Amino acid sequence: MKANPLFFIYFILTIFMSFGQSKILEERFLPIGDIEQWITIKGEDITNPVILFIHGGPGSTMSQYKDDIYGSWTKEFTLVHWDQRGAGKTFGNNVPKEITDEFYVSNPLSVEEMTNDGIDLTKYLLKYLNKRKVIIVGTSWGSILATKMVLKQPDLFHAYVGHAQFVNFSNSITNAYIAVYKMASDRKEPIAIEKLETLGPPPYNKAKNYGQLLRIVKQFEKENSTPAPTSWWKIAPLYDNIKDNNDRYNGDDYSFLNLVGDKNIGVKSMVNDINFEKTGMVFHLPIYFIQGSHDILTSKNLNKPYFERIKAPRKEYFLVSDAAHGFNQSIVNKQYEVIKSLRVQK
Repeated sequence: MKANPLFFIYFILTIFMSFGQSKILEERFLPIGDIEQWITIKGEDITNPVILFIHGGPGSTMSQYKDDIYGSWTKEFTLVHWDQRGAGKTFGNNVPKEITDEFYVSNPLSVEEMTNDGIDLTKYLLKYLNKRKVIIVGTSWGSILATKMVLKQPDLFHAYVGHAQFVNFSNSITNAYIAVYKMASDRKEPIAIEKLETLGPPPYNKAKNYGQLLRIVKQFEKENSTPAPTSWWKIAPLYDNIKDNNDRYNGDDYSFLNLVGDKNIGVKSMVNDINFEKTGMVFHLPIYFIQGSHDILTSKNLNKPYFERIKAPRKEYFLVSDAAHGFNQSIVNKQYEVIKSLRVQK
């Protein structure tokens, strides 16, 4: 039987269209929990392994930036960013026009609810992208949320990669105060000493006092770490507008208030009872910690002893010499190296 030339044309076009359709670029709201939450999904080939990033802050969303940080990864992975409950576009889509203390008190954030959000999102991604598991990466506050997610439902994840890992938030804040006070005293820096003595050691009744302490911590961390390229923090056009800028700013305040609490307003800290030395000692998936050597807030002196004690099918701890608490090129390079070593099948 002689083949029809039109069949071959159709066959070639079908293959071409299939390859063309394998790329994914979505930025949209998705029903998660009881509200609409913002996600982005980007990748050159939808069959690639999926990475779910859990941002820090808790209001420090990543979806708004141009692709300078992780853009090159889209050739090998499908990348998912999520504006968590109370942050970024998710906050802006679910907040009243006027933000008052009454709003703060009557709309508290909870780690448990956000953990459930993250699990619901992961289940959606598995079904939508036709995957068995995803890789999860958590940074700073995101390390708390990601740890809670993998402890609650480890079967959804290939591995957990924690950067700037919190173990016990209260201990980290106290340790950070002691560390910077000693550094300021050793260097005889009167301005920093005066600020720290005025604040006094934590805990604090006001959220703004935590903010003041963390600004001092960041100041000392910058001195010994390599900064990230400024291009990393350029806002993509879709997100560079008055509403989104305000929503990110206000969401950051709202999320931070819920993180540390404020007795004067009547908002409780959502992480006061987080202590993974009591609740997170056994993991049923591979665990990798990436730690900046000069990180003061989540110090290696606190999370390395914890890491040594946890049980997991596989675990590795990486100390990055030119990094502190935040991102820089060395941190992102190490994340890539670790994730590539997982050899996750498409």
